[in-house]
Amino acid sequence: MDIRKIDDSISVAPQINPEDVAEIARLGFRTLVANRPDREEPGQPAMADIQRAAEEHGLKWVFLPVESGNIQDADVDAFAPMFEAADKPMLAFCRSGTRCTVLWALSSARHMPLEPIIQRAGQAGYDLRGLVPRLQQQAASHQD
Repeated sequence: MDIRKIDDSISVAPQINPEDVAEIARLGFRTLVANRPDREEPGQPAMADIQRAAEEHGLKWVFLPVESGNIQDADVDAFAPMFEAADKPMLAFCRSGTRCTVLWALSSARHMPLEPIIQRAGQAGYDLRGLVPRLQQQAASHQD
């Protein structure tokens, strides 16, 4: 497993397997979020198997599939309240961890300055500088 911490509330990872879930629970994660659609590529573990393992180990399970390279505002609208309400720390996974990081970044831009978002993602190994215009759009559209 390649768990990358963004901050104390969320870490992201590339695809996990059902047998990884015991270690995820042991590490103290409380919510497991799948941002990858089932059957996105051959050989990918079934989400139902990962869900079963999560529930067996006392983790809250959230299945919020998002199409790779096509994150819509509706996806962010679904992620934001789920993230706020989730038991933390949370581990979110997809094929590479990028989708999860982008969902977190876009939802965080609604209430957090952009520089710490870019910095935290970068420290986790995800360069989101190319996403700045979209982050700014999220920030502008959610000002009080």
